[in-house]
Amino acid sequence: MTEPKIITLGCRLNAHESDTASVHARAAGLAESVIVNTCAVTTESVRQAKQTIRRLKREKPQARIIVTGCAVQLDADRFAAMPEVDAVIGNREKLEAETFVAIARANDRLVRVGEIAETRAIAVAPSPSSSQGRTRAILTVQNGCDHRCTFCIIPFARGPARSMTAGEAVKCVRDFVAGGHREVVLTGVDLTSYGTDLKDRAPLGHLVRTILREVPELPRLRLSSIDPAEVDNDLLQALAEEPRLMPHLHLSLQSGDDMVLKRMKRRHTREGAIRFTDALRAARPDIVLGADLIAGFPTETDDMFQTTLDTIAACGLTYLHIFPYSARPGTPASRMPQVPGEIVVARAARLRQEGRVRLEAFLRTEVGSVRTVLMERGGTGRTPQFAEVAVNAAPDAGAIKDVRIIGQDGTRLVGECVAATDAPTRQRLATQGIKVTV
Repeated sequence: MTEPKIITLGCRLNAHESDTASVHARAAGLAESVIVNTCAVTTESVRQAKQTIRRLKREKPQARIIVTGCAVQLDADRFAAMPEVDAVIGNREKLEAETFVAIARANDRLVRVGEIAETRAIAVAPSPSSSQGRTRAILTVQNGCDHRCTFCIIPFARGPARSMTAGEAVKCVRDFVAGGHREVVLTGVDLTSYGTDLKDRAPLGHLVRTILREVPELPRLRLSSIDPAEVDNDLLQALAEEPRLMPHLHLSLQSGDDMVLKRMKRRHTREGAIRFTDALRAARPDIVLGADLIAGFPTETDDMFQTTLDTIAACGLTYLHIFPYSARPGTPASRMPQVPGEIVVARAARLRQEGRVRLEAFLRTEVGSVRTVLMERGGTGRTPQFAEVAVNAAPDAGAIKDVRIIGQDGTRLVGECVAATDAPTRQRLATQGIKVTV
């Protein structure tokens, strides 16, 4: 039987939820179906979603097209009106098995989008079999957001902040490890608010420590995007003491200028971000940091933009994820004085160029070192710092190999497998001038 096809647009959280939807669609017998899991972070994201749906229908005219995700949650009627679409389901409904049974039984178009603001539960991870062949599993331990940044529509698509209990998370991680995954990524809409809705209110750092203690067979644990205003001391301590917690964090920074941050209604300042990144490096000297940044936020002047560029350097950021500002109707920022579109585009290009320069500079520093690399498909893998490595011997996906970094091409590293780096091997490599950092 043909498997349901999943098209995931947007964030890691969507990727995990696509796994859940895939499990339910398969169980419901929805062969020859395509599920499009949409994103709504920008107006461009919504446009791309509609474009993707039309293309899929042209390529597979007999396929049943099921559309879900944040863009659907915010404007279900828009997608229900598309002649290419057979079913429209909300963010809560896509995680429920009964939804897909109803689609399989329906003789006509099905629209099922509930009120997300009333959602209090968080979906349990799918069975590992849904991610066969993957080396990295994504686990949603938090969903929703209680903050109201002036540019962001996502809280209205995701509902209130809610968390998976530590016990549920541990069970899910054990299942992933039993299914062959070597790394688990904890993700959420507002990950660092984890635990605020739970009875014990134990923060994210406590969850990290609990998982690593209770699942000793897990080789690597990683975190997705975090808010610098919410990180708890337990998490900093875990970074300092837990080698299985990967030295890579992506920050929800958005800007480096205090006035822009205030108008965004963010809860950190430029100085606070710099202090935070300094604290991260003090806890974990080998950590590598990335950040989300918005180019051309309303009222942003040339001087404000330059302050953001200066902040990138002051924070020592390596991986930059750039969003050209895109007004979302209904948000306070959409009513602020807008920056001309050509300036937004130019500033985004300048930030991306800065990102390319900083990434290449980091990659150059890695040449000559030995890193433990989690192999993926196609002969590539990821270092603990999340740098991509092309490996000559192409070990099997899921293998964790010691790889000597012999070069870089500006976007990724090039490496060759070396013998196990036990103490004698480390000494031998050191005599050859090879830095061993695992």
